[in-house]
Amino acid sequence: MVVSGKALVTKLRGAKPTMTARVLPLALSMLCAGAGSIWAQQKPLVVEHGIYSVHLLLHAIGTEEYAVTESGRGDLTMTAQVNTADRGTKRGSITTLQIDHTFTPIRLEQRSEPEAAGTSSSTVISGTKATMQEGALSRTIQRPGVAFAGFGTMPASLQMMMMRYWTRHGKPARLSILRASADALPLEIRMVGHDVFQSRHKMVRLTRYTVANLVFGREVLWMNDSGRLAAVMTFAGGLPQELVLDEYEPAMGELVHSGVRQEMLDLADLGRQVPAEAQGNYAIVGARLIDGTGSAAIENATVVIREGRIAAAGHVEVPAGMRVIHAEGKSLLPGLWEMHTHYSGVEFGPALLAAGVTTARDCGGEREFLTQVRQRIDTDHALGPKLLLAGLIDSGGPLAFGNVDVNTPAEGVAAVDAYADERFDQIKVYTQIKPQVLIAIDDEAHKRGMTVTGHVPAAIDTFAAIAEGMDQINHLQFVWRAMLAPGTTGPVDVQSARAKELVALLKKHEIVVDPTDSWSEMAGHPKNVDVASFEPGINAAPFTLASKYRALGVPAEDEAKFRERMATNASVIEALYEAGVPIVAGTDTGLIGYGLDRELELYVQAGMTPMAAIQTATLGAAKAMRMEKESGSVEVGKRADLVLVEGNPLTNISDLRRVVSVVKDGRLYDSKRLARTVGFSR
Repeated sequence: MVVSGKALVTKLRGAKPTMTARVLPLALSMLCAGAGSIWAQQKPLVVEHGIYSVHLLLHAIGTEEYAVTESGRGDLTMTAQVNTADRGTKRGSITTLQIDHTFTPIRLEQRSEPEAAGTSSSTVISGTKATMQEGALSRTIQRPGVAFAGFGTMPASLQMMMMRYWTRHGKPARLSILRASADALPLEIRMVGHDVFQSRHKMVRLTRYTVANLVFGREVLWMNDSGRLAAVMTFAGGLPQELVLDEYEPAMGELVHSGVRQEMLDLADLGRQVPAEAQGNYAIVGARLIDGTGSAAIENATVVIREGRIAAAGHVEVPAGMRVIHAEGKSLLPGLWEMHTHYSGVEFGPALLAAGVTTARDCGGEREFLTQVRQRIDTDHALGPKLLLAGLIDSGGPLAFGNVDVNTPAEGVAAVDAYADERFDQIKVYTQIKPQVLIAIDDEAHKRGMTVTGHVPAAIDTFAAIAEGMDQINHLQFVWRAMLAPGTTGPVDVQSARAKELVALLKKHEIVVDPTDSWSEMAGHPKNVDVASFEPGINAAPFTLASKYRALGVPAEDEAKFRERMATNASVIEALYEAGVPIVAGTDTGLIGYGLDRELELYVQAGMTPMAAIQTATLGAAKAMRMEKESGSVEVGKRADLVLVEGNPLTNISDLRRVVSVVKDGRLYDSKRLARTVGFSR
């Protein structure tokens, strides 16, 4: 049971020395500094302290350290400092929360370190009013009766206080979070189970919860019996993160197992909310058929589906007695392939399906989660696209990405074999891989029937990466950088001898390029440019996602550099397309579902025909993964993966955004129902 703030202070004051909170000098110095500080007149008493380890893709990247102090007046102040170093990029934040003895927030502030323009946020409650400011957004509202304060990125310790508040105020089914936008949905906190395991030679019991609407999807978190947050699995950083209180660090593996099991329960729950509207044997009649082969569209076509396969397509008769789905005036295409995602939660499944994505390649995620969700999709028809997995491998210790960190050829071979044994489709190499290790990885992957994709390692260039056996390249920058003469920074001239040599080499070896141009646009757009001006899908996204993407970008004064970079990307994409280099469409950590639409729009802007752009996400993608006999086009015998859209994408590529229905393995789903299940208002 969580006690009041006053009782917590009393309890900790009387605890044994080994249980008392440890003093956090940094937090104390910050709290006491300055004449304007609420603690300037008296020294605060530290009543609670803790340290969380922060993991990204199960790789430790930093810590969160917090302290709770009380002033003698009954109010408590919690200060949390987060410091991380992800692939060499250091980030930090300081969050300060003032609460009363019932854990009711009085003031919340958060700022990044070093502080940058537009990165501070605050919530101030005064009397009956609450004023919230997050970046450029602000509003003042009548304070709700029961509400907590929070932002898009909630430190573990702030979530702990949130859980204490929720418990203290009767565990409401919906808990409002004071945000700067009225679009923020209330949280749905559910107690879903208990976990018992051994940590540091003692038995531990934790209570498991899910929290919806704090970030995209449902977080999984654990509280111990004394009201401390033990761990949380979250998507808050755009990739999977785990935060674990130091005393539970030895049990992290068991916590991850429990979290994955919970996600599978959540996946089953999503499936119950959106049953298939048609399956088995039926026909889709009257649509414009764009079969993905490059052939001309067939007007008023019929596609017959039998037990998950395409039985007939074109101007064919509907078998007597077969159910008919009318699609007059619409366009029917092969299901789309998202060739670069980081599938970080079960909510990705409905979101991608709603956008017409029926196959997705994960380019570096958490192995246990990915293999479990793949199995549920393949065997139980759980909601989600067919998953293809690229196993992430890096070298470099602290600079590494992910938790498979190899430094010798033998370790590289062992890592490839481990992924192959778990039926991964590819290997994804990352930036710190050493040249001799890359050669060993490429050789072993090819022996095991796998291809190699990924970043071009920093120690070599793209010419060498091709020579050493890479089959595919993620991200366009690894192409245009290699077009520049060594030691130069630009501009890129696609007509230069070196650029032409590289393009010819890519074509000769049929190296597949995954540009992720839409992610370059999203992450690098100037802050004075509204995201909706180039990605209208942001308006349909749940607030938790929309706020994350709206916060991205570079200062307005960098707009010229941004425009130049996007123009360079377009010229390189056009050069690759004209030369016949295989291109596949992927979005990295862009806006889920809609990001693929934007990727194809950018390809058309770069000079591709709409048909060619569509093929980068259908038959071309299937060929890149050696699955063209199974999928990628609407042909007899292939898997019945289809997308039905309003309009005609051959004349307006953006009509791909207007999805009506999606067919996955012969099961037809309503796009709007899928989207709404995970918070999209499509």
